[in-house]
Amino acid sequence: MKKRYNTEISISNVGESVHLAGWVAKKRDLGGLIFIDLRDRTGIIQLVVNPENENYELAGSLKNEYVIEVDGEVVKRSNVNSNIETGEIEVIVEKLEILSTCEELPFPITDNVNTSDDNRLKYRYLDIRRNKLRKNLVLRSEILHYLRNKMYDLGFTEVQTPILTASSPEGARDFVVPSRLYKGKFYALPQAPQIYKELLMVGGFQKYFQIAPCFRDEDARADRTLEFYQLDLEMSFVEEEDVLNVGEEIFYDTFTKFSNKKVSPRPFRRISYLDAIDKYGTDKPDLRYGMEIQDITDVFKNTEFTVFKNVIEESGIINAIVAENATDKFSRKDIDKLTDFVKAKKATGLAYLKIDDEVTGSIAKVMTESEISELKDKLNLKKGDLVFIVSGNKKVVKSSLGSLRIEVAKSLDIIDPDRLELCIINDFPMFEYDEQKKKWDFCHNPFSLPHGGIEDYDTKDPSEILAYQYDFVCNGNEMASGAIRNHDLNSLAKGFEIVGYTREEVENRFKSIFTAFKYGCPPHGGMAPGIDRIIMLIQDEPNLREVQAFPPNASGQDLMMGSPSELTSEQLEELGIVIKEDEKHE
Repeated sequence: MKKRYNTEISISNVGESVHLAGWVAKKRDLGGLIFIDLRDRTGIIQLVVNPENENYELAGSLKNEYVIEVDGEVVKRSNVNSNIETGEIEVIVEKLEILSTCEELPFPITDNVNTSDDNRLKYRYLDIRRNKLRKNLVLRSEILHYLRNKMYDLGFTEVQTPILTASSPEGARDFVVPSRLYKGKFYALPQAPQIYKELLMVGGFQKYFQIAPCFRDEDARADRTLEFYQLDLEMSFVEEEDVLNVGEEIFYDTFTKFSNKKVSPRPFRRISYLDAIDKYGTDKPDLRYGMEIQDITDVFKNTEFTVFKNVIEESGIINAIVAENATDKFSRKDIDKLTDFVKAKKATGLAYLKIDDEVTGSIAKVMTESEISELKDKLNLKKGDLVFIVSGNKKVVKSSLGSLRIEVAKSLDIIDPDRLELCIINDFPMFEYDEQKKKWDFCHNPFSLPHGGIEDYDTKDPSEILAYQYDFVCNGNEMASGAIRNHDLNSLAKGFEIVGYTREEVENRFKSIFTAFKYGCPPHGGMAPGIDRIIMLIQDEPNLREVQAFPPNASGQDLMMGSPSELTSEQLEELGIVIKEDEKHE
């Protein structure tokens, strides 16, 4: 008899004989009948073993997570269970066989499992038996299938690029792999297939994609692990809008197909990088609520308040966010906590005003009536509004207020969980100044095209140069990065010279690109949507590890496989590697 999956069986199969196999999710012995919840990859079905059945004693010996197979007859249930897909029917067992037993479990196989994350990851093969995690991984498979078909439909060619490659400065540390044949030399795992996909454009593929694994040796976060996957794509003979249109279609169609949430319509809102920093304090703003950062420096141009006066004299700024109808939502203790919060973000402090019949707050007594009136007009303040103010260095003010905006929105519970609000951040600065190193560095992608081409490098200050770079952002999460590439070798070299590389150093470091571009390189650009983050948002998962099959823990360890692990002395000798004992980590 052919094996059937549990959820293939329905009320239409009543009277039929079926062959099933799976795990014992639960057994209930009612002193007469034995009921077994059998779980397979599709879900649960109830089995019934009668006392007169020759397998009755065997059924009584079953424990959770035993692997069994059964033959039986499908019958209609007298009491329907609407919580499972097969709740209208059950299977009367005629034959039962135990295929595998199970020792005592380190934790129960339930969705609300009460154990540590490390324990779950150590026994991940048990963890992924849980319905919630299984659904996440099945959805991941469906989304990958959908994306792959969509890219084929859009005329893209799938190409796999190498995993062992050369080290490249792309913003994070490389994972390196020692070479046995070339002692003292190393391969690197790709942070992204950046150079390869540009070489494919030189090779004439014009529209390339792959579901690409990316490796970055950086500290883990909720939305970042050591290894992740992206839908990597590149196109030739395109301008920025061409790539953005493809990205919009990918995100909009994927979210509307797999999520029940309201998705922002196309075209997505475009926000320049500088405007995003100015209004939201971040280049990945959450647009599901307002509370934009507003500049109120002019209101205090004649102030006698020493703190603000000194800020203005030192060319700093005074900015504010307004929490509407919130004067009674934050106690003095709450505001003290918010003050500590912005101080942790390097702000010098947090001022506030409560707008009621009279204006009160930490700086109300040092403001003139004229300043209060002007502030009310500028911020369109109404009774019940609460104003938070930060002053000082522009970069610190914007970033701290941006973080505070999110914190206040969470406290007020004004973030709509049923919306996916997408936008595109573009026009990134080509360079940013590193105050610690006292030098210019790339802001985004070093291979990007400046708006004015090589002329920008000759005629503009580095701080004024904008690039054709863009990010897709959803609900405060960066979902994809991309750029129109700079295919002019002289212009590329000029950009690297600004951050401190000589042309010779750049040509040696990126020899493949500098050689290939000499042989007819088309204008090209691309982007890379993050697969894991797409699934995170669709499933409302707070952590990337909940949508990956075998992730490392928060410390970057694979507790199941025991990695990273030590090599034997024979392996080290073969690779020509000596471990310094004083630097060896336990």
